[in-house]
Amino acid sequence: MAAPLIETCYVACCANRTPNVLSWGRSGLIAFGTCNSVAVYDPQEIVIVTVLNGHTGRVNTVQWVHRDDCGPETELVSGGCDNRIIVWKARDGTFSQSVQCCGHNGPVCAVDSIHLDPDGSSGLLIASAASDSTVKLWVTRDDEVDCLQTISFGSGFMMDVSLTLLPGSRVPILACGGDDSKVYLYVQRDGKFEKVHSLHGHEDWVRGVEWATRDGDILLASCAQDCLIRIWKVFAKEEDGGDAQDADAIKLTEDVFEVQRNGSCTRFAVTLETVLAGHENWVYGVHWQPPSCHAGGSVVALLSASMDKTMILWGPEEESGVWLEQVRVGEVGGNTLGFYGCQMSPDGSMIMAHAFHGALHLWHRDPDQEREWSPGVVISGHFSSVQDLSWDPDGEFVLSVGSDQTTRLFTPWRRKDRAKVTWHEVSRPQIHGYDMQCLATVGRFQFVSGADEKVLRVFRAPRNFVENFSNISGASLDQLLASSDTADLPEGASTPALGLSNKAVFQGDLMPQNKEEEEGFGSASDQYTESYFHPLTLTEPPPEDHLLQNTLWPEVQKLYGHGFEMFCLASDSRRTVVASACKASKAEHAAILLWSASSWRQLQALPLHALTVTQMAFSPDSNFLLAVSRDRTWSLWRRQGPAHADSAEPAFSLHAHTTKSTSVHTRIIWACDWSPDSKFFVTSSRDKKVIVWGECGPVEGGEESGPVAVTPCSSILDVGDSATSVSVCPVLCPDHSYLMAVGLENGKILLYKWRRMTDPSSGDDWTKCGETDNLARSSTSAAFLSRGLAKRGHPEAPDPGRVPRDISNKRSAARPFFLRGSPFRPRPLLILPARPGPSP
Repeated sequence: MAAPLIETCYVACCANRTPNVLSWGRSGLIAFGTCNSVAVYDPQEIVIVTVLNGHTGRVNTVQWVHRDDCGPETELVSGGCDNRIIVWKARDGTFSQSVQCCGHNGPVCAVDSIHLDPDGSSGLLIASAASDSTVKLWVTRDDEVDCLQTISFGSGFMMDVSLTLLPGSRVPILACGGDDSKVYLYVQRDGKFEKVHSLHGHEDWVRGVEWATRDGDILLASCAQDCLIRIWKVFAKEEDGGDAQDADAIKLTEDVFEVQRNGSCTRFAVTLETVLAGHENWVYGVHWQPPSCHAGGSVVALLSASMDKTMILWGPEEESGVWLEQVRVGEVGGNTLGFYGCQMSPDGSMIMAHAFHGALHLWHRDPDQEREWSPGVVISGHFSSVQDLSWDPDGEFVLSVGSDQTTRLFTPWRRKDRAKVTWHEVSRPQIHGYDMQCLATVGRFQFVSGADEKVLRVFRAPRNFVENFSNISGASLDQLLASSDTADLPEGASTPALGLSNKAVFQGDLMPQNKEEEEGFGSASDQYTESYFHPLTLTEPPPEDHLLQNTLWPEVQKLYGHGFEMFCLASDSRRTVVASACKASKAEHAAILLWSASSWRQLQALPLHALTVTQMAFSPDSNFLLAVSRDRTWSLWRRQGPAHADSAEPAFSLHAHTTKSTSVHTRIIWACDWSPDSKFFVTSSRDKKVIVWGECGPVEGGEESGPVAVTPCSSILDVGDSATSVSVCPVLCPDHSYLMAVGLENGKILLYKWRRMTDPSSGDDWTKCGETDNLARSSTSAAFLSRGLAKRGHPEAPDPGRVPRDISNKRSAARPFFLRGSPFRPRPLLILPARPGPSP
């Protein structure tokens, strides 16, 4: 079998901002919702195994269907904002859709499921809660689904549901936690679920409920916004008259209900086991230790996650049986808002939480000390739309910016004890107060970024990052320091409490760890220093709290000149010029500004286009600047002077352009790129066309007197959908043809080979090589990166209830995704950062 043309090596993503979006299976795999997809993650290998695509809205809840024999699960249930529930089945290691449950009139916020038979042969019983104020019960058999029952709660909402079987029977019991501070219990009688009790005690919304089995009884844990966790016990009531003998004993209140089974009536009692108070903020998630982790069901532990940024592992004391806090982990500081949910590994050695901003937090238990836990390495990614990215000149790492107001740096982690290389986020150079829109690298360790603030900011890597980057990526530290002009590099950076600019922290600014003990505080200001940076030596990718506070890059310059929000950036390979453009609805605002990469002063303004310039690209030899625009035209600007001269302050003049009458494209031109030999450039448009133009070269007789004519040199390629991105491989094919990647609005990336022919009208100059599979097509709101081939993406998925952005509005122009090619690595390498949907 031939090797695939495109191989996915990395998926950068994070969990959606919903409480029930993550589930840890007994097979060791973690499933979580990311944007409109379900990602299946292996925490041991630290890689995304697969991405399941089927939902058309944000995935809100994911749950493995646990087996009675505690074996590896083969079914997975997910629900989303598309009002649907999807059951996924694993066959031979491959997941596929089994059934879809359609019937809710609002987004599904919680699901749970159990097998109808012990061997799992007769199907599933599924419970789902949605924002339409209903809980629905579904039965699936042989890839068919029936809605068994709909339970309406009027104007109330159920935040979570949980299913299990009553002790000693196959009778299902359903627990629902609602916004009225109550937990409702339903038991199946004659095929229908009937309410048997409502549990009172919580004083605010019940956020999570989950069943567990212990010593023949079942326990229900419920957590709420009153910062408390309540554990309820359900057990079979004995009919032996023992109550009369123990009339004087102190007992907890018991609520009794009856269940008919096999022609006999069994009485069950519900009582409050304990109340756990330890969190200082809303408790969003509870999770029982998986039954496969303990012998005979005699040991039980409960994990809870809260908005106070902590997780607590609770357990009963052996002698007294009193529930006590055993372990508390979490994060300190940082611009975060706490944890949404928690899960535990099947063997109990790892615990994980997902935070408000989508980040995953993992802790490992020390095998020698039960109460010692340490942070572990996990994947990460943007929690909102990825807007732009740029490779470093040597292709060793990639920088990305997104609407989550962060800039992130990803690089491979090369470990001596493992041959396999995994990619990770190793730095978060910029944490901003505006949505990020664009960036461009200038050299190896310097970049320019633009946001919705009309200002460009220049950042330079600190010394501590260069040292840690060398440790993690395996690059030579001496070579890195030689390439980054380290004579005046600061140690790190910190952000003032009321500022957006990262302030450099030099060696003399660092406060010794024991300064307070040695010298004491001389004044009140000494107690609250501005610098929160502390240099650390890292040999593995940093955890989330370290990324937030200790990996910033200092800001070295601000560039003012644009009148509206930034939209695109480009830099030349000589590290001399940076071009920028902003959103515009008039010609006076659509001018391209050129900046000196050494002095950072404005060199030139290039007015021509009438609307927003959507993308720019310098030719590999730095002699040309290409720009495409919403006005359906492109412009080509030529560097003045000798082609080999590196002028300190270069100037550009108009070399060629199209007009409304000469433009081949009939819709907005989204993207452009150059061939590696700088002879041809390619454009892609919303009109589904991809066109190669050229040939571009030096003008005979010296300087040209005016614009020249540059015409299409290829046939028009119709890719079948809006072509929102394009990139040319920086390495020629063996037959001297050009390999191109085209990104479509539906999420696909297509590969084409183009060879110049004398008569391109026949269309034989284009040859389709392949396209990405379902793993690459994470959703219509995903951003794709490719190394040696491609990058860049697609407009943000519309948020229900929010007015879509009007492309004609100068302050809210639509955004495509982008494809960027690594300038160094000849081997194709595909990286996909899944783009989570907008917050609720």
